[in-house]
Amino acid sequence: MSSDPLAPLMALPGVADASDQARDALGRAHRHRANLRRWPVTAAEAALRAARASAVLDGGGLKHDEQLEVSATSDPVFAGALRVAQALEGGETTLVGVWQRAPLQALARLHMLAAADQVDEGRLGRPRAEPDVGPRLELLAKVVTGGSRAPAPVIAAVAHGELLTLAPFGSADGVVARAVARLVTIATGLDPHGLGVPEVGWMRRAADYRDAARAFAAGTPNGMAAWLVLCCRAMRDGAQEALLIAESLTD
Repeated sequence: MSSDPLAPLMALPGVADASDQARDALGRAHRHRANLRRWPVTAAEAALRAARASAVLDGGGLKHDEQLEVSATSDPVFAGALRVAQALEGGETTLVGVWQRAPLQALARLHMLAAADQVDEGRLGRPRAEPDVGPRLELLAKVVTGGSRAPAPVIAAVAHGELLTLAPFGSADGVVARAVARLVTIATGLDPHGLGVPEVGWMRRAADYRDAARAFAAGTPNGMAAWLVLCCRAMRDGAQEALLIAESLTD
């Protein structure tokens, strides 16, 4: 029996604690009274905030005072991020089921949604032809569909970092990578309704986010630890964002 490929990551400094904190914070968000029955409303707001932040990280020019309809029409990066977020909204989506049984198919679908206004139709959902892209995506697919017993926050962070590193499509890869991180948290039950908004934390610390992603790509123990901890902390902060959304419904 092969060993768990992510098991060594749990021994890296700060990773286990950060993962536990992310899980506990998301659990508290789901137990908020507004989220017990009105979670479809809070999930919709979380999806919108996630799309805005993810688009900004990929160079979208969205401003918070712009009308949603205008922004979605004039900003293709935001339009793609919004389509992706809406496809995952609330966790009640067939895309979650596709991810669990055929993650590469779900990944292709995410790219089709994210990049529809940015590349030719023939390139949508098609990974780059470089020799290392296909095998690394297949390995990632195995890891996220039961190939590791690592906690869900760590699996989500690894998938996120690997997709940023690999840039498998050559377009909209950042939006896709962050969507996959969100999809992992939904599919694993860590954040089943998609209430957390870690994208906001990554956007607010964009320089740290990019530095940590480069460190993850380098593959050193310290670099990987820095990335995993940053991602878990963003999930924890995203849970706080979820609580703020929930509180806005109880004022």
